[in-house]
Amino acid sequence: MRRFFTLIIFFLAVAVVVTSLGELEKSVETLKRANLWILLLAVLTELLWMYNSALSYQSLYKVMGLQDKALRLLPVAISADFINIVAPSGGVGGAAVFIEDGRRQGHPSGRVLIAAMLRVLFDYAAFLVVLSLGIIVLIRRNDLDMGKVIASLIMLAIALGLGTLMYLGSRSAEALEGFLFKIIRFINNFLRPILRREYLSRERAHEFAAEVAEGMAALRGKRKELIIPSLFSLNSKALLICVLLLVFLAFSVPFSAGTIIGGFSIGYLFLVVSPTPSGIGIVEGILPVAFRSLRVNWENAVIITLAYRFITFWIPFGIGAAAFRWLQSQRL
Repeated sequence: MRRFFTLIIFFLAVAVVVTSLGELEKSVETLKRANLWILLLAVLTELLWMYNSALSYQSLYKVMGLQDKALRLLPVAISADFINIVAPSGGVGGAAVFIEDGRRQGHPSGRVLIAAMLRVLFDYAAFLVVLSLGIIVLIRRNDLDMGKVIASLIMLAIALGLGTLMYLGSRSAEALEGFLFKIIRFINNFLRPILRREYLSRERAHEFAAEVAEGMAALRGKRKELIIPSLFSLNSKALLICVLLLVFLAFSVPFSAGTIIGGFSIGYLFLVVSPTPSGIGIVEGILPVAFRSLRVNWENAVIITLAYRFITFWIPFGIGAAAFRWLQSQRL
């Protein structure tokens, strides 16, 4: 079963590369025009972002009463991000990687699940802080259209939905289970005429609710301890913003603080709400338009977008594929 799962992930990864080959080739050509030393610094900043992710998970593990090392969690975190790219599921796929790894380390699944959910929730919350600044920039420059407003509301709804699940889980497993049953009933009623069967299992919802309640029980009375993980999430966004700033410097493109914050906010927003894996094709199309509206000329806007996406998407994608393969080989 594990080999079959690995094979499926491999084919999904190949599909991502094949369908985005044009963007990848353009990105490689674009990088040849940059100041390579500054570009190398941008790549190192991206690698630091990956390590920051491992530190974030380690801090959340500590809050949940689990002991682990950031270096050991690093390939797990990178693999989880890779799974979230090739099989988009709102972070569920990545959480499954941590749960499987946690079982091998003897960690309770409920606590690992809550740590993974908190990581996603803090990530969304940190971006909403940056997004609020980006919206201010867009309003000042008269560039806040309905599409960006709708995308922002979708982002907020995702964060609120995850927060609601965790709040219900903190009250009791029964409260969360009742909420999940209502969602399952709605989805099954909607899909039954098409599939002629139950799409979602009530038994799995019961298990999920019990795991969440177990994890939330370990979290009670630890609000102050969540400050450090939240700072790691904010640092994650700061590092990505630094990557974008360094890309501007590498190509000697003039910019302002508003250009960096506004451009990053739009790019990351559509990365999250896009129907394609990590916004492939969508971000590459929207971000140059966003930069152009922020007074960056069109040619430079395209160059910046391709270089930034190469560093923040393709490099983590390649490293993630290698990390996932390595993890699978360790489990054979």
